[in-house]
Amino acid sequence: MSLQVGPCDPWPTRLCCDVEDRDPEDVEHWTRVASTILWYLSGMRWGPCPVTVRPCSRSCLDTAGPISFQAVSGASVGGWVPYIDSFGVWRNASLCGCKSSCSCGELSELYLPGPVYDVLEVNDGGTILTPGLEYRVDAPGKLVRLGGQQWPKCQEMAEPEGAPGTLTVTYRWGLPLEAAAIAAVSELVCHLLKGCGPGAGGCGCKANPRVTRTTRQGVEIERQDVTLLYAEGLTGLSTTDMWLKAVNPYGLRSPGRVHSPDFKRPRVTTWPP
Repeated sequence: MSLQVGPCDPWPTRLCCDVEDRDPEDVEHWTRVASTILWYLSGMRWGPCPVTVRPCSRSCLDTAGPISFQAVSGASVGGWVPYIDSFGVWRNASLCGCKSSCSCGELSELYLPGPVYDVLEVNDGGTILTPGLEYRVDAPGKLVRLGGQQWPKCQEMAEPEGAPGTLTVTYRWGLPLEAAAIAAVSELVCHLLKGCGPGAGGCGCKANPRVTRTTRQGVEIERQDVTLLYAEGLTGLSTTDMWLKAVNPYGLRSPGRVHSPDFKRPRVTTWPP
């Protein structure tokens, strides 16, 4: 999957501040800014973002190696079997794709890097497959072929999408934006608009983060040094920070991943668009 530098689209908002007199382009700009900030601070896991991949299915075991599929066909889920593939390379084969403790036979599956929000289209050599009848998605990100059919073990990568012998999957990845996320980004948008609009005072993005104590007309006001909050991945806004602490309590900067030398990610074409 290609490197992503922000959310695909501005997050939806329900603004509590008055924006009737503001330029719609200005509101859209700061909504995108607020969405990007929270996307990074929350661990870059929120979507949905569309992507089209060219995946290939993997066999349970390579029959050209010293261990055949029949030798482990009755094994239960969770084990690993070392084997030599057709190129003479030692590999570890997971039994999870073979006959498991629940399935009476092999499941034909493809892995989609996720989290998978939904699947928009599966194009098998120019034929658009029907969801629910010809495929389904099982967590985590397993695209399962139905109706007794099998996903292809390889495909014609040099051919365009929809050509015979090709398989493309278009899906959206990322966690859904629930009500709390919408409230968080809405609060941050209003905060930025207050500081960056016409006649703005010391609020929002024009606030001096170094000022922690001020006196006006005999009233002394002291506040927390917001630079300390920024260092912790927080904003100083109550609703926004409660959401960040709830969804990213340990301050992760990116989604967690497990890497395997035997696993090949689906091919993604990045250019031309």
